[in-house]
Amino acid sequence: MLEEYRISGRRASDIAASVERGVGSGDLPPGHVLPPMRELATRLGVNPNTVAAAYRTLRERGVIETAGRRGSRVRSRPANTARGSLRIEAPPGGRDLGQGNPDPALLPDLREALAAAADAHGRQPGLYGDAPVIPELAAFARAAMDADGVPAGPVAVASGSLDAIERVLSAHLRPGDAVAVEDPGWGALLDLIPAMGLRAVPVAMDEEGPLPGEVERALRAGAGALVITDRAQNPTGAAIGDERARSLRSVLVEHPGVLLIEDDHGHAIVDLPLHPLAGTTEHWAFVRSVAKAYGPDLRLAVLTGDASTVGRVTGRQELGPGWVSGILQRAVVHLWTAGAVDTAAIARSYGERRDALVRALGERGVAAYGRSGMNVWVPVSDETGVVARLLRAGWAVAPGARFRMASPPGVRLTVSSLAAADIAPLADAMAAAAGPVRPVSHG
Repeated sequence: MLEEYRISGRRASDIAASVERGVGSGDLPPGHVLPPMRELATRLGVNPNTVAAAYRTLRERGVIETAGRRGSRVRSRPANTARGSLRIEAPPGGRDLGQGNPDPALLPDLREALAAAADAHGRQPGLYGDAPVIPELAAFARAAMDADGVPAGPVAVASGSLDAIERVLSAHLRPGDAVAVEDPGWGALLDLIPAMGLRAVPVAMDEEGPLPGEVERALRAGAGALVITDRAQNPTGAAIGDERARSLRSVLVEHPGVLLIEDDHGHAIVDLPLHPLAGTTEHWAFVRSVAKAYGPDLRLAVLTGDASTVGRVTGRQELGPGWVSGILQRAVVHLWTAGAVDTAAIARSYGERRDALVRALGERGVAAYGRSGMNVWVPVSDETGVVARLLRAGWAVAPGARFRMASPPGVRLTVSSLAAADIAPLADAMAAAAGPVRPVSHG
C-alpha cells in the first residue's frame, strides 16, 4: 500500500506528521492498513524504534488504532477531533481541570445583551445583502486593535478563532503546504492542519513564546505560514514580551512571503501588554475571540489583516455561511459598550489562581509554567502514569498528548475552577504523582 501514498520522514515526529498529512488529504482513508513497523523502518532507513515511536504518537492522538497481529490501521473516525477526544473523565466527586473552560462565575449574563440585540433586530432586521459586519462592531474592534498597535486593516467576523484561522490558511495555502506551529500548542489547531491536507512543522517555545531560532529553522525549511499565540498560549500560558517580539520580527522580515497568523484569544483575560508582530510580512491576519471573557457559546471572533487576505476570507465566506449572525454581533457590541465585563478583575482572578499554583508546585520541587491566562503546564517524565495517579487522587487533568508534536511530555492544568483552598491539595497530589522534575524548556 506504500505505493499509493509514500510515508516519509527520518524522525518519529516527521513520520507521524507524514501519516497525519495522508489522513488529512484522504490518501490514507479510514481503515487503511499501515505497513508493519519493521517493513516501514527498512524502507525509510531508520531504526524500528523510530517507527514504533511514530505509531505510538499516532495512537495517542487517535489517528490510528492497533489490532494485535492484524497491525495498525487508520481509525474509522480519524484525526479531525483526535486530540480533543483524549479527555479524562473526572471520577465521582473529583475535580475536572482538563476541559480548558473559563470560570462560569466570571462570564457575563447574556440576557440583557441578547435582549438589546433582539430589540435592534426588531427595529431593523438583518437581510440578504446587508454588510457582513455590523458597523458598530467593526468600529469598536478596530479602535481596540489600534490602541494595541495592531496595523490598520479591514475587519471581518468569523465563528470563533479556529474558524478564522482555517479561513485565513485556506485563503493562501494548498494541500501539502507546511505550517509552522507552536509545540506544545493548541490541540484543535494541530488537528485542523492535517485535516486541511497541510503539514504541521513544530516550533519549540518557552515562556516568552516561540523561539526565534526555531521559527527561522521552520521558515527556512519551507513553511508557508506561521501561527503564533500572543498571550495566554494554550497549553503553556506563554506570552510574547517586547524583546521576544523584536527578535521574532527580525526573523519574519527576512521571510516577507510567509503568511503570519496571530491568535490573541487572551486579550480580555490577561493584564500583560500586547506586542503584535502583524505587518512584518506581506500577508498577515490578527484574530481575537470573545470566547474566554464573554462565553464560548457566542462563537464569534474578529479578525483584521492585509486587504488581500481579508478580502479572500470574506469573499469565500459569502459562498458558504455568508456572515456571522448580526444578532450575535449586536450582543457582543452591547457587552463591549455596556461594560458588562470587568476585564481587569478577570485577569486578576485567573492570575492569582495560576500564580499560586505555579508557586505551590515550585515549593514542592515540581517545575511548572504559566505566565498568563488560565492554564499551567507541568513537564513530566511519564505522562500516562501521572494522569492515572492524579485521577486516582481525584483530579482529572489534560494529557500533554493533546498538545504535543515533538516536545517532551507534560500535563495541562486549567485553574478556572480552583478556589484558594484547592491550591495546596492539588500541588500535593501533583508532586506525589510526578515527583521532582528538572526544569526544561517547553520545546
